[in-house]
Amino acid sequence: MTGFLFVTDLDRTLVGDDNALKTLNQQLTDHRQKYGTKIVYATGRSLFLYRQLISQQSLLPPDALITSVGSEIYFNPNEDIFDSEWAEIIAHGWNRSQVISIAGNFSYLTHQPRSEQGLFKISYHLSDSVASVVLPQLKLALHESGLDVKLIYSGGKDLDILPQKADKGLAVEFLRQKWRIDEINTVVCGDSGNDISLFMVENLRGIIVGNAMSELREWHEANPSDIRYISTGKYAAGIIEGLQYFRFILFS
Repeated sequence: MTGFLFVTDLDRTLVGDDNALKTLNQQLTDHRQKYGTKIVYATGRSLFLYRQLISQQSLLPPDALITSVGSEIYFNPNEDIFDSEWAEIIAHGWNRSQVISIAGNFSYLTHQPRSEQGLFKISYHLSDSVASVVLPQLKLALHESGLDVKLIYSGGKDLDILPQKADKGLAVEFLRQKWRIDEINTVVCGDSGNDISLFMVENLRGIIVGNAMSELREWHEANPSDIRYISTGKYAAGIIEGLQYFRFILFS
């Protein structure tokens, strides 16, 4: 066996089944020690909310932490400083104040808490009942203002506006290339719409857990892949199932 790059979303993907998480943690720890496997968490949470989560859940220390839907990368989550190289890459063409000004014209958008706003992420709540109307209008308004940005809507309520070059998938590619890990030795795991970018990266193995939201399942059905596995197990149990399928780890 060889080391691999293990990338997973946190809420409702890695976290949700404490017993399965304990089993997975044990296997990943062993694999990391023997083969140098790297662990990356890719979450929509801010660093602040990530720290809240690890105070409540037993998570392994990651080799890198991707937060805020891919707009920040931390190599030491105990420090508040995100990676400057990644920040420089995604900063090109980003105008935060102008995005906020334009979004302010849409009354259905309500700001998420201050802790969830970032230098390269502006986050709102948007009801699913009006999203299909508001999102195209907002996208057009931003485009007509010359702003090249990315809108990520997930969970039927969360809207994140990011620089065009920022998302979870692009952040993983940045790390994979930095660490010189082959595509075929990289696996990504997720459950929701803000994980779609993970599965859009070509040639990466993908695990969609059994409790995945309809938004991700529908995207998968429209964009099938023979290197993407749909688990029947939920949360960490679904990840274990997928890792066995791809033979990254053989569980006893």
